[in-house]
Amino acid sequence: MNYSSDAVPAVPVQVVLGLGSNTPYQGMTPAVILAHACAALGSVLDGACFSSVYRTKPMYYDMQEDFCNMAVCGSWTGSPRQLLMRTQEIERRFGRNRSREIRNGPRSLDIDIELFGDMRIQAPDLVIPHPRMRERAFVLVPLLEICPEIAEPLTGVCYSAYLQQLPAEEVRYVSDGIQRKG
Repeated sequence: MNYSSDAVPAVPVQVVLGLGSNTPYQGMTPAVILAHACAALGSVLDGACFSSVYRTKPMYYDMQEDFCNMAVCGSWTGSPRQLLMRTQEIERRFGRNRSREIRNGPRSLDIDIELFGDMRIQAPDLVIPHPRMRERAFVLVPLLEICPEIAEPLTGVCYSAYLQQLPAEEVRYVSDGIQRKG
């Protein structure tokens, strides 16, 4: 069922976020940026759970450094639009400037809303579930680490089945230095 991106659910909703970074900002490495972003998200999401950090090759635009990627899940009380505003605020705090970047290019911090409960949202600036989530091992590997049984809300297919269908993409474990439970 489609929902409005401004609709506030009656109860807290489990959300999944995908985080990535491949550009330093103010002397912080991408891994440090992710750690700070997780601290910020820990104050936004109830019961936040953080995956390990993984290093992956860039997709779509190859002329850039490898990414550090991870997943975060937790409960959110508010609308999808409000969560988008909060995540973009955190991105800006760590140097993201969407008006100056190359699409799919280098960035200090990228936070994608991958899932918002079982909601399906089609807005010009927000599509949930994330439309390319199933083709991205760099999202699925960390997601399945913290939510091993999670299934696509639209089809009920486990995301692990999608991961098995992907070509071998190198997703290298980097660190679990981020606190796992918030």
